[in-house]
Amino acid sequence: MLRLARVARPLVHSSTRRTFSTTRPALSGLNSLHTFTEEEEMLRESVKRFAEDVVGPKVREMDENETMDPAVIKGLFEQGLMGIETSTDHGGAGSSFTSAVIAIEELAKIDPSVSVMCDVHNTLVNTIFRTYATKAQQDKYLPQLSENKLGSFCLSEPASGSDAFALQTRAEKKGDHWVINGSKMWITNSKEAEIFLVFATVDPSKGYKGITCFIVEKDMGIEIAKKEQKLGIRASSTCTLNFDDVKVPLENVIGGEEM
Repeated sequence: MLRLARVARPLVHSSTRRTFSTTRPALSGLNSLHTFTEEEEMLRESVKRFAEDVVGPKVREMDENETMDPAVIKGLFEQGLMGIETSTDHGGAGSSFTSAVIAIEELAKIDPSVSVMCDVHNTLVNTIFRTYATKAQQDKYLPQLSENKLGSFCLSEPASGSDAFALQTRAEKKGDHWVINGSKMWITNSKEAEIFLVFATVDPSKGYKGITCFIVEKDMGIEIAKKEQKLGIRASSTCTLNFDDVKVPLENVIGGEEM
């Protein structure tokens, strides 16, 4: 399997995880999204080859079966493409948002299903952990999200779409844990994910301020229900999730309970 380090000059630290440039030098004249640094161009070429050589031969079969090949997911992790902006301390590449955009775009040229999976994992799930999670939460989950566990972002519901103010999923504090009840719909990555960011209302009287984000692991009791049959991007899973008295530890509130 193609590895980034074989295409570009070595950009890895002692733990062998791939790293890319985190800054972009000043460019003369008008900056353009089509003007890449040398390292960004090497990244683009690396992802292009991975997409063509590894993803390309599987596109038709994955689309027809409406299933993501586990080998593709494994390859994305091995290439360091599931923790692009995550720090090297947490097993990521420690790179820039521009690098994430480049990788997602190159994957989309071959299979948008793979691109969507990578995009949601990097720019939604990882970003929330990096931006809002406590240090303990980052230390526990970011390495997993960088190395082998897919993430899923759970906001939309049957009656609310992405209107967070209308969430019906509820979380109730009981002793040393929270109990979540409700359902989510149209959730990307949900069939393959192992770590879920679940938005639920803890106090309806507070409006949007009563909404909290929880870290929920698949084995805590999430039911992966109906998988949507879509017109396109079929290999990317989009499912309904049910939460029936799912117990979540107090420490799994993103940012801590004071948030």
